[in-house]
Amino acid sequence: MWRSTVLLIFLNAVTFAQSPPPATSFEAASVRPSQHEVGPDYNNQITYSPAGFNGKNVTLKRLVAEAWQCQLNQVIGPPWLDHNEFDVAARAFDGATGEQMRMMLRALLVDRFSLKQHSESKSMRVYELGIGKDGPKIKPVQDGSASSSGPGFRFHGDMRQLADLLTVQFTIPASDNPAAPVKAGGPATLVLDKTGLQGAYDFSVDVRPELGTDTFTAWKRALQDQLGLKIESRTDRIEVVVVDYATTIPTAN
Repeated sequence: MWRSTVLLIFLNAVTFAQSPPPATSFEAASVRPSQHEVGPDYNNQITYSPAGFNGKNVTLKRLVAEAWQCQLNQVIGPPWLDHNEFDVAARAFDGATGEQMRMMLRALLVDRFSLKQHSESKSMRVYELGIGKDGPKIKPVQDGSASSSGPGFRFHGDMRQLADLLTVQFTIPASDNPAAPVKAGGPATLVLDKTGLQGAYDFSVDVRPELGTDTFTAWKRALQDQLGLKIESRTDRIEVVVVDYATTIPTAN
């Protein structure tokens, strides 16, 4: 009899000692259309904190890319995915990791946008952002450190965001008139982050295209000389996320 009692006490102790299963959704979340759309040059501001996930003027395309950890051009769907902007504020449970929050974000998109998606593989030409032969010349920012204030193009974010930026920058054609602004346009070649560098970075890079020189050449030189990074062209099979269906207006909070 006493053995059964001891066993029961032991099993109860084990039960109470076990951690509860991880949450699969945010404790609370607000998803609303942005009151003022700011356009592709300024939108898609995403931050993680111990309290949860926040997005300001984020497109659904950016949210899907964040949830499935891929580049923007790896998300395929209707054109509005990259235009309609939303403000997202979601509270996570204490101690939630970035990976757990991304899984919660997937559940949030399914819940609020009725998102339906599937993954497939496509063969395409891509650029790979990697580390130069002498190693990177940049370091992740530390909490409380001062922001970069050098001349040139200012960047703050992770390497995946830098790759998305370069995807757009590389579509800027060569200029033959220094007085006329040149805009990005035309078909984009996907840039993939293959650096393996983790964390957020804050730096300024001085990119100076010369007359008759396209932005790709100018950036390639700046990446190598100033950042210790490199760009290489590849043809490879790439996993893409195809959005089969999503509502343009999220359901009520």
